[in-house]
Amino acid sequence: MTRSAALWLVLGGIGYAILPWYLVEGLSPLSAKWWASYPFGNAGSGLFLGWSGDRWWLGPTFLPLLVGAALLVRGGRRPEDGRWLTWIGAAGLVWMVIAGFAIDHRNWTIDLFAEWFGPEKQAGMGYGAFATALAFLMVLAHGLAARGFCRSDAFVVSAIALVLGLVLLFVFFPIAQILVSAVEDNNGHFAPGIFFVKFFDRSVWGLDCVYSNLRCGVAWNTLFLAVVVGVGTTVLGLAFALIALRTRFQAKGVLRALTILPIITPPFVIGLALILLFGRSGAVTGLLFEWFDVPRTRWIYGFTGVFIAQMLAFTPIAFLVLIGVVQGISPSLEEASQTLRASRWTTFRTVSLPLMRPGLANAFLLGFVESMADFGNPLVLGGNYEVLSTKIFFAVVGAAHDQSRAAVLSIVLLTFTLGAFYAQYRWLGNRSYTTVTGKGDSGLPVPMPKRMAWLCYGTAIPWAMFTAVIYVVILVGGFVKTMGRDYTPTLQHYITGFGIEQTSRGLYFAGSAWDSLWTTIKVAAVAAPLTAIVGLLTAYLLARQRFVGKRSFEFITMLSFAIPGTVVGVSYILAFNVPPIEITGTGLILVICFIFRNMPVGVRAGIATMSQIDRSLDEASLTLGARSFTTVRRVILPLLRPAVVASLVYAFVRAMTAVSAIIFLVSAQYNMATAYIVGRVEAGEFGLAIAYSSVLIVVMLLAILVIQLLVGERRLGRRTAAAPVLQAAGG
Repeated sequence: MTRSAALWLVLGGIGYAILPWYLVEGLSPLSAKWWASYPFGNAGSGLFLGWSGDRWWLGPTFLPLLVGAALLVRGGRRPEDGRWLTWIGAAGLVWMVIAGFAIDHRNWTIDLFAEWFGPEKQAGMGYGAFATALAFLMVLAHGLAARGFCRSDAFVVSAIALVLGLVLLFVFFPIAQILVSAVEDNNGHFAPGIFFVKFFDRSVWGLDCVYSNLRCGVAWNTLFLAVVVGVGTTVLGLAFALIALRTRFQAKGVLRALTILPIITPPFVIGLALILLFGRSGAVTGLLFEWFDVPRTRWIYGFTGVFIAQMLAFTPIAFLVLIGVVQGISPSLEEASQTLRASRWTTFRTVSLPLMRPGLANAFLLGFVESMADFGNPLVLGGNYEVLSTKIFFAVVGAAHDQSRAAVLSIVLLTFTLGAFYAQYRWLGNRSYTTVTGKGDSGLPVPMPKRMAWLCYGTAIPWAMFTAVIYVVILVGGFVKTMGRDYTPTLQHYITGFGIEQTSRGLYFAGSAWDSLWTTIKVAAVAAPLTAIVGLLTAYLLARQRFVGKRSFEFITMLSFAIPGTVVGVSYILAFNVPPIEITGTGLILVICFIFRNMPVGVRAGIATMSQIDRSLDEASLTLGARSFTTVRRVILPLLRPAVVASLVYAFVRAMTAVSAIIFLVSAQYNMATAYIVGRVEAGEFGLAIAYSSVLIVVMLLAILVIQLLVGERRLGRRTAAAPVLQAAGG
């Protein structure tokens, strides 16, 4: 019996015997009503509710805890402790799952049980149930570690158990809820034949565009767009990363800021700016018609418009992943190549570029999956170019309300994502990409070949200028009455949203947007560090540990990223609107949604960076007696700072700008900024929507600066400038 296992058993006892078992709306440990009914009633603990007969199915949970108490009283460490701890954790978890899912807020979920035991009902699990379930999970992990799993490393086994449990609960379970409906009819009856009819429908897989003027199926449209966007964002992200780290470009700060701006903007705002520029009544369209008599067209609507908008939105993701990878390339390897008389171009092509393969593969995968799951840009700019995400949205909320069709189309998306995941795995293979070792490396990064440098300049700088124009349009739109029609300067949009009045009681935030802004900042500030922790811990397990089912585990972590946000939102409602986990309408469901929706970026960035860090650093730390947790904290984590920054920045800004998932999860008490903006767009208040977006951009820029200051930069002990030349005496 280790000390940590004993502490988890104590936590389980506290959760079962003292903390309120159910999460009852309107009741909290700080309220008098809670104390009036404690320890029985709705606010009672599992121990009192179970053994009083009020909730008799909670009683058997006491038995595994009783065995654990016996082990604690006995003390010491014995060979059979591993078996006992494994039994305690497994038995406790299994019974809690059975008791939780067998009864909902109305009655037994199985009619036969209702006939046997009579009507029963229960609320969603609360603090006590959560603490007890977590304790059982950790006790199970310590038991498996004691029995030799993962070289008896309790930290590693506990981390695997925690991440796997969270992913299964908050990713696989809600997604499974909606995917089950793929084999059901609209009445909820099992009908597998309907699945095959909808899956192989001509509107999904048709190839009419190849040999006629008709459109291809929505699956091919989505796949083609995702591949093109994945390649394009990877190329642009690499160009920006190389300019930032391998050139003497004077305006690097401005260039890096322009690469970050699109990721901190609500996606439909970029689409709106493109329409204001290139739509039939857009500024550029009008100028071309007046000066060159170019006819006004709707070319921006369709594939071209969606492609441009997604390139603007997702290039920063590739840049955040690739800048850490480029920084991690060992200069000594490049210097060795030049010592062997290789040219700069040969060195870049045969040494530098191959070492970037993990970053390139992960950047492409993220761009590919982001494009497939994107909802806002195709909704605004798609026109007749249909993609899976919008088809799923209209299947869920449209007049037909065909949930089965939405589930079938979601499976098509999963198929594409699995294919991209497998292709990436095959392309990387089992090669080594280690460049950060425990040895000193005082080499200087080799400047890029001139041809490559000019190619990067020619690619990145025009795109940065185009990005700047987009943001000028967004900025100006908040200071004019009506963008595109009335350019009279005004501050009315900002006053309406963010007005502050002086009253007798002090300052009063009178603007209609303040409540949603504060809520969004609080939710994002809570979700971002948790997202980074879960994502990087998962990356550590995937990159540094070996365990059964690792590839399946890695795919499950990408599952929520592959599903469109609309499906994620609906699946969370289906999964968490009834017991055993009843959290819809709370701020907690928003935080959980953001954590597991954005976690894959931290996973991919962490894997890409860790693939360059030599395992000998871990082994040296372990050889010197450090535990795995100490090794992670003091050796690996400082070298993961680029991935930490990428994960924190992405998690925070996505929580601030997400639309599709949270549109179903917001409530009157927890209204998010993007939901407010969508409401203003629907009401035709474009000026207020753009003004709010400008405020969000400023808030997120400040947050990014704070994150970079707090995390800092990775130090690899390399020179950044040429060493001074020593002159001879008297020279």
